[in-house]
Amino acid sequence: MKRTTIFIEEGVERELRLVARRRGRSVAAVVRDAIAREVAAETRPPLSFIGMGDSGRRDVAERHEELLWKTLEPHPPKAADRSRAAAPRSRPRRRAAGKPRR
Repeated sequence: MKRTTIFIEEGVERELRLVARRRGRSVAAVVRDAIAREVAAETRPPLSFIGMGDSGRRDVAERHEELLWKTLEPHPPKAADRSRAAAPRSRPRRRAAGKPRR
């Protein structure tokens, strides 16, 4: 740790002493914490991606399902599914005795 000197207004110094007393800490500890928070806030990268997806709408939260599913269509059935759907079986197929399952 390195020692340094700072100049502050008298009124701020009085408030600083009160804050330190209320917290049960030294003035130096309160100042170190405040400086560390200030430096961390300054060096933290900004969240530049916030607001990138702004649609301009104010009702997205209330209508999210409608808005998400409005343009989606169900997938068409696969070719194998279509042939099975065209000829439904009237009763289940029986397995021959002694024949192993696939």
